[in-house]
Amino acid sequence: QVQSVESGGGSVQAGGSLRLSCQASHYTMDSYCMGWFRRVPGEKREGLAALDVDGISSYVDSVKGRFAISKDNAKKILYLQMNDLKPEDSGMYYCASDRTEMEKRVGYAQFPRCGALDAWGQGTLVTVSG
Repeated sequence: QVQSVESGGGSVQAGGSLRLSCQASHYTMDSYCMGWFRRVPGEKREGLAALDVDGISSYVDSVKGRFAISKDNAKKILYLQMNDLKPEDSGMYYCASDRTEMEKRVGYAQFPRCGALDAWGQGTLVTVSG
C-alpha cells in the first residue's frame, strides 16, 4: 500500500478550517525551501505558501492572514493551517520542495520567494462550499 504524502483535505463550509500535512523524508526536509501549491483544472498552478531553511515564510496575497505554513523537523512533516476558508480556496493541494528527486516529480509551481518547487505526491483535495 502506497502511503499518501499529503493528507488533511476534505469538504468544509466557507469560514471553516483545515490543516494539511505532508510527510517528507529526511532528504526533503533539508530543502532550502518547501511549500504548498494548489491545482485547479484549467487554471495555472498557484504557489500559496513557502517556508525556507531560515524559517522565513512567504504567502501569496490571497491567503495572507488566513493560511500558515510550518514544519516539524523531528516528525518530517510540513503543515498548512488554513482558516477562514473560501470557495475559491478549493482545489488539489500539493506540498513541494526544491529537493524533489527528478524521477518522482509530478508537477511544480512558482513561489514568490523560493522560485520553482516540485511536488512528489498525489495531493489532497480541498472543497469549500457556501
